[in-house]
Amino acid sequence: MSLSLPDLDSHLFKCADIIRDAVDPTDYKEFILPLVYYKAISDEYEKQYKKNVEKYGDEDLARRPKLYDVPVVPEGYLWEDLRSVSDNVDQALNEAFDAVTDANPELQGVFRADYIDADALDDDRLGKLVEHLSTHDLDRDSIPPDMLGEAYMDLVRQFAEEEGKSGGQFFTPPHIVNLCVRLVDDFEDGQTFHDPTVGSGGMLIEAARYYREEQGGDPEKLRFSGQEINPDIAAIAKMNLSIHGLNGTIEREDSLSKPAFTNEDENELTRFDRVLANFPFSADWAKDELQDDPYNRFDWHEKLPRADRGDYAFIQHIAKQLNIPEKDGNGGKAAIVIPHGVLFRKHESKYRKAMLENDMVEAIVGLPENLFQNNSIPSAVLVLNTDKPNERENEVQFIHAADERFYKELSNQNELTEGGLDHIVENFRGWTTEERVSRTVSLNEIRENEHNLNIALYVDTTEPEENIDVKEELAKLRELQSERDEIESQMDQHMEALNYE
Repeated sequence: MSLSLPDLDSHLFKCADIIRDAVDPTDYKEFILPLVYYKAISDEYEKQYKKNVEKYGDEDLARRPKLYDVPVVPEGYLWEDLRSVSDNVDQALNEAFDAVTDANPELQGVFRADYIDADALDDDRLGKLVEHLSTHDLDRDSIPPDMLGEAYMDLVRQFAEEEGKSGGQFFTPPHIVNLCVRLVDDFEDGQTFHDPTVGSGGMLIEAARYYREEQGGDPEKLRFSGQEINPDIAAIAKMNLSIHGLNGTIEREDSLSKPAFTNEDENELTRFDRVLANFPFSADWAKDELQDDPYNRFDWHEKLPRADRGDYAFIQHIAKQLNIPEKDGNGGKAAIVIPHGVLFRKHESKYRKAMLENDMVEAIVGLPENLFQNNSIPSAVLVLNTDKPNERENEVQFIHAADERFYKELSNQNELTEGGLDHIVENFRGWTTEERVSRTVSLNEIRENEHNLNIALYVDTTEPEENIDVKEELAKLRELQSERDEIESQMDQHMEALNYE
């Protein structure tokens, strides 16, 4: 019997129950996600191997790597081989991961878990974990790739929630990811997508899903890439793209200090059709080391952003990653999640001026507070476009989506509703001016405000005052006065009966 997505979600998350109390919740992802990924590629490889043996009638021929569209699992390391181990299971898992990595160099850095080092993960717990995952096949015939990918992403999300505040550092809530993708809509085969602070890969995964489900496209014809400073999270992003069947490259290291996607011949960053990002808010960055940046990323002003506030360093980096029409034949678009301070902090006005005068700012969407696990401050989405349509030149659209019409309150944070998301996207696509929600503003007006992008300067964000019916209010007042007179009369009678003066 085939599994539904909720059943698959439940099945995978029960892995956490098996190792609960043996490892810290912040480590669930390190031990469970690689094992689920291994199970999936092993099941699919074994299925394809059996078909190849039937086709070629020779086991050696059937193992030729070029016959497979999944990583090769060496002989002796299939899932059933792991399942047969009862002693030193931790060692067997480590060896299996090493063997698969050796056979598939592209998986270098993916299997980082060391089960031997986790003392509390003894043979009993690891045996139960392997046995639990053995109850369902995860090959593509048993579980459609889209469903398995979605379940894997759900597992990543649940682990982020288990971690609490720290989990938000590698996982952006799906409703915000969906908004970012929709704000850089209109995808085509062959386009390139990049996330310079990729985390677990959610932005790229959502772009692929959107292209397939909303535009009827084939995400295998798109190209995805990302960079992540945390090696454990970079490994998750690699597995995530692989399990979704996407053409993607995830590189390690810090995007600002050591950008991995570059064109060395021209000493430029690689440029992309779409960039999606949720960088760490107001983080430290290596300003001193990048005073003479070889890629000229930070040339918006002679003074670089403060070393303890890297927001505009990331924004300038992303701007340099966007296609430009004169070199690439088409422009690039970016949707960047930013803290509100980016819009109005006085010492950063010089960067806003450069960004605006280059006419690359298309829209700013103000979001409600408390949308993230690791940050309760209000945020916004900055939309950049290096090839704005003629009718949008020298204009910026401001959208105020921070009131209750756009979100719902959950137990521990807020979430944009489907209706709220649709409202934002419809106004953006229609370049709509709507009272107390959105307004398209000329660059001249923004200049008059000294390039301040505070949404409240352009959209009335105050709550409308209720219309007062004077006649009705006077009637209420007279009724209350009459009630008071009656109470005072009763009080006087009581006081007189008690002989009080």
